[in-house]
Amino acid sequence: MIDLVLLGSGGNMPMPNRFLSSLFINYRGRKILIDCGEGTQISMKMKNCGFKNIDLICITHLHGDHFNGLIGLLSTIANSSRTEDLTIIGPYGIKEHMNAVRVLVEYLPYNINVIENPHGSFSLCHEYLKDIEISTIELEHSTECLGYSLYFKRCPKFNKDKATLNNVPTILWQKLQSGKSITMDGFEYKPEMVLGDDRKGIKISFVTDTRPIFSIPEFIKDSDLFVCEAMYGDDMDISKAVKNNHMTFREAANLARLGNVKKLLLTHFSPSLEDPYKYIDNATTIFQNTIIGYDQLELNLNFKD
Repeated sequence: MIDLVLLGSGGNMPMPNRFLSSLFINYRGRKILIDCGEGTQISMKMKNCGFKNIDLICITHLHGDHFNGLIGLLSTIANSSRTEDLTIIGPYGIKEHMNAVRVLVEYLPYNINVIENPHGSFSLCHEYLKDIEISTIELEHSTECLGYSLYFKRCPKFNKDKATLNNVPTILWQKLQSGKSITMDGFEYKPEMVLGDDRKGIKISFVTDTRPIFSIPEFIKDSDLFVCEAMYGDDMDISKAVKNNHMTFREAANLARLGNVKKLLLTHFSPSLEDPYKYIDNATTIFQNTIIGYDQLELNLNFKD
C-alpha cells in the first residue's frame, strides 16, 4: 500500500486555511516529497508524517510557492539525527538554488545528492527507492518546470511449481523472489528460477504549473492517481489561465480523460478561489472521478494482483 497526504493545496501565497504546494508519499516506511512550499512542515507535523526517513524530494520548479519551505525542512531533518544521503531532483537551476540554501543551512549531518533536469525514465541506486521508476516531462510555465511520474514496481508472482522444477531450496525462495541472486554450495540461483507472471504496479503522476500541453496525456497515461494543478475553477477565467501559464478545472479534467487515469486530484488553487467545491461540476462533467484537494487530505493506493 502507498499512503499519500496532500500537505499543501495552494498556489502563489499561503492562506490561513491553505498551505502551499506539497505532496507527501509514504512507501514501505520511507518518504517522498513532491514540492516543498511554505507550510509543508506544519502539515507534516499535523499528520505525524515524520521527517527522518525522507529520502527523495522532487521539485517541479523554483518559484517560491514550490520551493521556499525547503530551507526549514532540511534543518528539521538534520535535527532528527538523519545521516543517510538525501536526493533532490529539480529542473535547470536546482543546483544553483541548493548552493544558496547551503549558505543558509551551513551544517547538515547528511549528504544531499542533487539531480538537475533529468530526462526520460530512471531509478535511483537506493535501498528503498530502487523499485520506483521516475519519469519527468518538461511543462509550459513561465520558468523551467518539470512534471513527475512515479511507477512503483512489484516483483513478479512467485511460482512454486517453477521453483520445484528448478530444484531451488525452499530456504532461498523468499530472497530470490525479492530479486536477489544467491550462490549456495557452488551453484548460483537466480530470481527467474522462481518467478512467474508480472504483477501491475502503481503509477502516480504530478503535474503543476503548466498549460495543458499535448505531451501530458501520454505522460500520465493509465495513472492510478493524477495530481494536477487547477488554479482557476471558473471557465470564465480561461484568459487568466492562458496569461499566467496555468489551468482551469475543466482543462485539468480533460487531461485526465485523455490520459485514461483512474482518479484525478485537483490542487494548487488560486488565493482568490475561496471555495473550490463551487466549481467541481466543471471538472466532473468531463472526468467523473475527480477529487477537490484540501490541506491534509489523505489517500491510500493499494496494489492489485
